[in-house]
Parts: sequence; structure tokens; C-alpha cells
Amino acid sequence: MTIQTSTRSAHRGETAPVTQATRRIKKPASELWLRNITVGVIMASLVLLLLIPIGIAFVGSFHDWNPLNGRFDFTGIDNYAALFADPTFWRASSNTLVFGILAIAGRVLLGLAIAYALFSKLSRWRTFFRTIFYLPTVMPLVAVAFLWTLMYNPQFGAINTLFGLDVNWLFDQRFSLLAIVVMTIWKDFGFAVILFLAGLYAIPEDVLEAASVDGASAWRTFWHIILPLLRPMLFFIIITSMIGYLQAFVQVLVMTNGGPGTSTQLISFMIYDQAFVKYNFGYASAIAFILLIITALLTAASWRMNQSALDTPRRRRFTHRSKEKTS
Repeated sequence: MTIQTSTRSAHRGETAPVTQATRRIKKPASELWLRNITVGVIMASLVLLLLIPIGIAFVGSFHDWNPLNGRFDFTGIDNYAALFADPTFWRASSNTLVFGILAIAGRVLLGLAIAYALFSKLSRWRTFFRTIFYLPTVMPLVAVAFLWTLMYNPQFGAINTLFGLDVNWLFDQRFSLLAIVVMTIWKDFGFAVILFLAGLYAIPEDVLEAASVDGASAWRTFWHIILPLLRPMLFFIIITSMIGYLQAFVQVLVMTNGGPGTSTQLISFMIYDQAFVKYNFGYASAIAFILLIITALLTAASWRMNQSALDTPRRRRFTHRSKEKTS
């Protein structure tokens, strides 16, 4: 329905109807062209670099596919059936699960502890420490992996020398996966520190002052006030870490190449091994789609838990009161 209003002409002193459409400011043609070109390039890139490769890989997962000799024979669901009967896949899945849980827990706990320490009014040189803690995050992962490979060297490595140990960290099945987890936490915890600091500085100061006036201890303030208010940031870090660690590959390739045996072989490394070492692209595509489904399910579950945690009875009462006031 067109809404008409009246306005008085400045020159004739008459009333003339105008519509909302006439009030709209016309955008310059150059701006429209720039918008259309930008959006078009982005959409074309998504289709060419994302959707088409995913579609080809999905079709290839139902074929015996080797692009080197041109073999592309339809096999139905044989790749998926072989995948679920492959003990290497289950070993890689358990390694990925252990790696993800340990890496996420270490990143979150270490990042939260350091961020809370830097947030304290007793801390000094905060800018200096923020820079130091964030420095590993901006370093190339390949360089960090090579550096830690030297540190884990059983003969001249810094780890054994510093702690007086005699452990072959990367070639002992008992320690190889743990060694990669420690390197990954060191590389990534700085990003969690910055995000938690952003969440801490977003907490209203009057809330913390009220807790201090009420005599709440530091632990009760952290547990009952700060941690619940940090929950959205906490879930964000967990979800992004989970997506990233399910695709962890570079550190495994550089430090252990999946060994010894299959002790450090993750799902992403198994995809690389099947596709670019054994040239079994159909089988690798089937693994990739299973990984895609697992990632989507875990992300959806985490997002659902986050929404459920935020939808507390207190929040519902607050929302209900707000609606009553506005109505």
C-alpha cells in the first residue's frame, strides 16, 4: 500500500502529495556497478573454487578414480563400505578425537588463565605480554613445526636437555601424538588469549564493582559472574577450534608424517595419503565427505548447546518483561 503524505510547496504555498518512493535517494550508477561486480566476483569464486570442487569430489567418492591414468569407474558405495571396514580409518578417527579434545582443552584453559591474569589490575606491562603471547599465532605453522621438531630431538633437543629426560618424543608411539598436541597448543593459545581479553573488557564494570561491594571473593566473582558472561566467547573459541583441529594436517606431515606406524595419523592426513601418495582419489573423497559430515554435526551440536545455555529462565523472564514494556 502506498503511503501518501502531504507537504507544502516552498514556492507556491500549495499542498502536493509525495510518496515514500520519491523520498528515496537514488544511488549513483557507478556505485551500483561496483556493488554488482564485487558481489558477482565473490559468487563466481565461491562457485568455481568451492561448490564445483565439492560436487566433483562427491561424484568421485562413488568411483574408482585415478586422474593420473584417467580411470573413473563407477563403484557405487564400495568406497564407503571399505572405509567403515578399514582399521586405519578407525585409528585415524580415534587419534583425531584425542588430538581435538586435548588441543581444545589446553588452548581454552591456558588462554583463559593468561587472559584473566592480564585482565587483573595487579598486572603490569600488559601490552608487552599480549604481544609475546600472540607472537606464535602469527608465525607460519610450517616454521613452528620444524622448530619443535628440533626441540624434540632426542640427542640435542631443548626439551630433553632442559628437563634432563631421555625420550624420543616423535618416534615413540606413547608420546608422538602428545608431542604434536603440545606444539599445537603453544601455536594457538595466543589467539584464545586475545579473544578472552576482548570478552573480559566487554563486561560492565558496575557488575564487578557490585560483586566487590557485596564481598564476593575472587573465585566466586570469576565462577558466578565472569565465566557466565564469557560463555558466548567460550563457545565461539571451542567451535572454531574444533573445526580447525578436525582439519589439522601440516604439523603431522612435518613432524611425524603420520608415524610411527599410524600413531599420529589423523583423518585429514589420511585423506592426503590416499589422494596424493596412493592416488586413490575416490577413496580419499569418501573420507573427506565423512569428515565434512562429522564437522557439520559437531558444529551444529555445539551451536545448539550454546543457544540452550543462553536461553536460561532468567533470560526468558528478561525478554518477556521487555516485550511487555514495548507493547
